[in-house]
Amino acid sequence: MPINLMRASAEPATPVSRARNGNVVAIALTAALVTLQLAGLIMLERSHAHAMQVSFPREPASCAEGAAAPVTQIPYD
Repeated sequence: MPINLMRASAEPATPVSRARNGNVVAIALTAALVTLQLAGLIMLERSHAHAMQVSFPREPASCAEGAAAPVTQIPYD
């Protein structure tokens, strides 16, 4: 006749300590913070790249008007 050695009220042989739970939580929080920092960096790089494209167009703008007043030279001493 087989004997059941495990009882329902028996505690596990290696109890999970609070320190281990704390380590798991710390690792999870660190991973979440790193993920948020990477997402922020990606957003910053995209906004910077977009701003650079707007402020520095690839083709120079042509000036439709000519210079109206002649420029005088300033004499040096």
